[in-house]
Amino acid sequence: MREADGDALDAGRLEEDEELPPLATQVSFETVRSLLAYNESPDIYFDRSINPYRGCEHGCVYCYARPTHGYLNLSPGLDFETKLVAKRNAAEVLRAELAAPGYRPDAINVGSATDAYQPIERELRITRRVVEVLAETKHPFAISTKSSLVERDLDLLAPLAADGLTAVYLSITTLDTSLARRLEPRCPSPQRRLRTVATLARAGVPVFVNVAPIIPFLTEPDLERIVAAAADAGARAAHYTVLRLPWEVAPLFREWLAAYYPERTQRVIGRVREMRGGRDYDPAFGSRMEGEGPWAELIRQRFERSCARHGLLHERFVLRSDLFVPPRSRTPQLDLF
Repeated sequence: MREADGDALDAGRLEEDEELPPLATQVSFETVRSLLAYNESPDIYFDRSINPYRGCEHGCVYCYARPTHGYLNLSPGLDFETKLVAKRNAAEVLRAELAAPGYRPDAINVGSATDAYQPIERELRITRRVVEVLAETKHPFAISTKSSLVERDLDLLAPLAADGLTAVYLSITTLDTSLARRLEPRCPSPQRRLRTVATLARAGVPVFVNVAPIIPFLTEPDLERIVAAAADAGARAAHYTVLRLPWEVAPLFREWLAAYYPERTQRVIGRVREMRGGRDYDPAFGSRMEGEGPWAELIRQRFERSCARHGLLHERFVLRSDLFVPPRSRTPQLDLF
C-alpha cells in the first residue's frame, strides 16, 4: 500500500462547496481479492454491497460505519475521515466476480459503509470504473450517497435508469446549513443536494431521499420540511432512520454535542435512549433503524403523513435483474478482433 500525493488530492475538491474546511487527507491503495460483500440482515433491502473505499472524508459525526476503521488498527474518529484506503483494482475484481460460474444477479448497493462519491473519487475515479462494469453487464445497482459528484456519471446512470437498472438514494439530514456544516463538515450543503435530486430526476434517474438520521431536538424539527423539499425537487420516494450510536460512535457523538449544543445534550441523549430501550444503541433487527416507543411512533406518524401529503412513496425501487449479461473474459488476442 502506498500514499497518494496529498496536494493532488486537495486540488480538486467539490467546486460547489468552496467553504468546506481544509483537511489533510492520506490515501493508501489496497489490492483486494474480493469486492462484493454479502449480508443476511432483514432490515436492509439489499443482500450485497460494494464499497470502493474504506473511511470517508465527509466526516459525518453520527456515521454508523466509523467503528469499521478499527479493523485497520485505525481510530473511528479523525482517522476514519483522514486516513482512507482506496481499492485500486475494484473494477477488475468485480468483473471476475460477476463472471464466476453460478453467479446470480440481484441489486447491489454501492456505498453502504463509505460514500462511493466522496471527494477523493473526483481524482481517483474508482467508483466510475465500477459503474462502468455494472453498466456493461446490465447489472442492477443502487447508489447511496450524500454527494453531488454522482451527477458526473449521469451519462452512465440515465440509460441504465431507463432500463430499470439503477436508482440513487440520496441522504438529506437537515435543511439548516449551519447545522449541516457541523454534522457533516465536508458534505455538499443541503441546498446543493436538493439541486442534485432535481438534476437526477430531470435525467430520468429515480431518486429516493433518505431523511437520515433523525436526531431528536436537532434535525427532527426539519422532518416535514425535508420531505416537502425532496418532493418539490423531484424525488419519487422517501425513507427515514433514527440516530444509531453503536460502539465508539456514542462517545464521539456525545463529545460533539457537548462542544456545539451543550444545552441540548441531556435532552438529545435521553430521547435516543428512550427509543433504544434505555441504551445508546439496540442492535435488534426490526427496531434498530426506527426505534421503539411513543416518540419513535410519533416520528413514524409524522413522516408517513408528510409523505402522503406530498405524494412520496415508501417502497424501495425494484430493479430488474433479467437483463444481466456476464462479462466477457478479456484476453489480448481476442480483443484484437
